[in-house]
Amino acid sequence: MLKQIEGSQAVADAVALCRPNVISAYPITPQTHIVEDLATIVAEGRLDTEFLNVESEFAAASVVLGASAAGARTYTATTSQGLLLMTEVLYCIAGMRLPIVLTCANRAISAPLSIWNDHQDSMSIRDSGWIQIHAENNQEAADLHFQAYKIAEKTFLPVMVCMDGFILTHAFEPVDIPDQDKVDDFLPAFRPRATVDPMYPRGLGLFADPRFYMEMRYIIHRAMEKSENTIKEVHEEFNKAFGRKSGGLLKTYKLENADVVIVAMGSVVGTIKDTIDLLEEKGKSVGLLQICSFRPFPRKQVYQLLKDKENIVVVEKALSLGRGGILGSDVRWSFPRTEQTDRKISNFVAGLGGRDITTDDLAAMVERVEKEHVEFDFLGLNRDLILERDL
Repeated sequence: MLKQIEGSQAVADAVALCRPNVISAYPITPQTHIVEDLATIVAEGRLDTEFLNVESEFAAASVVLGASAAGARTYTATTSQGLLLMTEVLYCIAGMRLPIVLTCANRAISAPLSIWNDHQDSMSIRDSGWIQIHAENNQEAADLHFQAYKIAEKTFLPVMVCMDGFILTHAFEPVDIPDQDKVDDFLPAFRPRATVDPMYPRGLGLFADPRFYMEMRYIIHRAMEKSENTIKEVHEEFNKAFGRKSGGLLKTYKLENADVVIVAMGSVVGTIKDTIDLLEEKGKSVGLLQICSFRPFPRKQVYQLLKDKENIVVVEKALSLGRGGILGSDVRWSFPRTEQTDRKISNFVAGLGGRDITTDDLAAMVERVEKEHVEFDFLGLNRDLILERDL
């Protein structure tokens, strides 16, 4: 059914349709509306689940870890500092191979305090062993949760669905929310692989001395790599079942004959598409490569789509302080070392702390990279606010 609803409500409706057995909730802006809406759904009797209000994000992650280890389908959501507070538990969840789904309403990290959107939070735990998939709009944000549970329960890896805070979570858009029967046909009941049970004692995530620890990390690494195939398969199954292409590894827009290719992920993709259309009217040929799956990073597919492109520019909403762009580094890594020095890959960090990324900014960026290679720079930076003594 097509509804004009807030992004957070769309995600809450989608999660409820996935029939989680346990939901743990701690409010933090801009994620709060998701768990508020789920609480309403449960209170009204539309979802039979154990809904637990907890005292912190660390506790929220701990609750779903324990419930998942006991064989339950689980869900939680968070953002920014809350995600960082969960970090210790998130590593444990991945190491224990628990198929938990978490929504990250992407938000900047303090200090200074900012409640607005960028991708610094989820990027900060990119090495934890969680699959990370990014939504462009609210329809995709809802759809990715149906896929996330199926991916998680096929791979026994946790999945984080990332949606841009406020830009998506608080925006009202038409979203198609499917019927329960269709979701049930697509997403079967959860069948745990191993559970903890007092009647049959066993342990998960226990002590590993140096003889075993490296092998365990290798297993998770290989499982992450192999999950690319599962993400593709589930994406195709979803398209067949629901008639739309949400998610997957990558998507493109006017890429084939483009002279300049922009690589990006998240909601900024919509603005980039508008910019591409405006530039096309002026006779410029610009295309888009949208990263849907950030972890695992589909480097082989990225290379195949970009190997014949000479002018590539990566736009991202996160920064590795003292190093530069994170997504930009991954895109460069996609190319064989022999091609990296000859490849013109520019990298811009933009939109930190919710700074607007406008079509004018993007058009100016394209004009600049047509003239020069920009290894790394900030887009939309107000240098008048920066004092030399502060550097």
